[in-house]
This record gives sequence, C-alpha cells and structure tokens, in this order.
Amino acid sequence: MTLFLRDDFKRTWQSQDVFRLLNTMEGETFRDLEARRTFRFEFQDKGFFAKVHKGVGWKEIVENLLRFRKPVLGARNEWDALNKLHALGIDTMTPVAFGERGNNPASQQSFLVTEELSNMLSLEELCEQWQDKPPTIQLKRAVVDKLADISRTLHNNGINHRDYYFCHFLTPAGSFEAISKGDKAALRLYLIDLHRARIRHSLPARWRIKDLSGLYYSAMDYGFTQRDIYRFIKRYTGQSLKEALHNDVALWKKTEEKAKKLYARMIRKAGHPNY
Repeated sequence: MTLFLRDDFKRTWQSQDVFRLLNTMEGETFRDLEARRTFRFEFQDKGFFAKVHKGVGWKEIVENLLRFRKPVLGARNEWDALNKLHALGIDTMTPVAFGERGNNPASQQSFLVTEELSNMLSLEELCEQWQDKPPTIQLKRAVVDKLADISRTLHNNGINHRDYYFCHFLTPAGSFEAISKGDKAALRLYLIDLHRARIRHSLPARWRIKDLSGLYYSAMDYGFTQRDIYRFIKRYTGQSLKEALHNDVALWKKTEEKAKKLYARMIRKAGHPNY
C-alpha cells in the first residue's frame, strides 16, 4: 500500500482508514461513475477536490491492451504528472493526499486529493468572451506564447496530456486588464485534468501530434490567425519559422489534418445545418 498525506491532513487522518473515509465522505459530486467519483469537500475552511478510484475492471484493461494502450488503473497517473509539472515549474493543481492499495490491477483502489483552484475561468470560457469583445493584441499574443511555452516544456520532458484542450487550462479571473496593457507576465495558465497523462523518457511524434492537434482544434473558433499559428510554432520549436517548417514539416501537416478532422467530427455531432 502507498499513502501520502500532507502534514495538515496527516494530523487529522493518519489514525483512520483514509480509503474508507473518502469512499463515504459527503461533498458536492461532480462525477460519479462506476469506477470513479470526483467530489469537492471542505477541510479547515478550505476547498479541496477528491478523485476516488474503485478499480477499472478487466474489461477496460483488456480493451486498452488490444488497442496497444497502457490502461489507466487509478490515481497514480495524475499524482505522478502533477509532481512532475510542479518540478518543471508549470502551474497546475497542488496534490495534498494520495493513496493506492491492492495488487489486482482490475480492482486496485486509489485516491487523489488536490487543493481547489478557486475564482478561475477556463481558457475556453475566456475565448468565448472574445466573440463579443475581441482581445487586445497583447492579450492574444500572451496566450499564444504561454501555450507554446507550456507545450514545449511538457513535450521536451516526455509528457503528453492526451486531453489537451482549452477547457483544461484555467486562469485567474480578472487578471486580463494588466495583460491587455502589456504585462505578459500577469498571465498564468493552470493545466488540469491529468488523469490520462503519460510520462516517457522521450515523446514519440504521434503523441506530440495528439496534444498539438487538440490545442489547434480548441483554437479554431476564436479568431486565431495564421500569424498566431506561426508565432506558436516558432516559440514551441525555438527555431525560425523557416527552420521549423522545414525541419518538422510532417509534424505540422499531420497536426493540422488531425485538428481539422476533430473539428469536422464536432460539427457532425452538433448537427450543423451547413455540413
């Protein structure tokens, strides 16, 4: 069994069965599936989120293996990813408790508790506001640069998110006036929902493409231009645009193709009348 409790939780929880405690704890439930429950609770007048994993079952494991995918068994993926992101200086959730027990992969129990990120907007929510009130060039450039910096740091350190969309970046509400006036350092993006994240020694191109295409797809309705895309590519690669497009032509072509397929699939599901 593995158990980590931050000191403030340790003082209260160390004499209890923490797995049982979280399984029976009441709170505001955000997701309640057969294999996982996500809920918010308060501890010492502060908000926290818990993800309690009950075991994925053999069917889920076999289906992933048949697709040559490593199955996500519980909270460890996210625990490892959060600690790695903190070590790399990427803003994300702060883990305060983690536990894992059981040798049977199909019924393994685990949990993860993180501090609540309060008074936040998702990047998706922010960009939706731009449709009525277009952003300043300073703000849009700050967003492009920040996304490129986070993506480069993740990928160059062998990490891919696998659900890399605007909705999984949070930013403090009310911080945009300073950015619009040119203070790019005021922009902070917190990367969340690392349940499926993977950490490797080096990241294969196909996983870079998966993350980058998800990001590209997320941006397609919010007024980002070809110039913004080129700015992202230059910053992500650390090369001149000419060098980046020449050296990684297949990467960027496949990223664009996959993003457009994702967008077309979204339009079909939404029943767009002109599709």
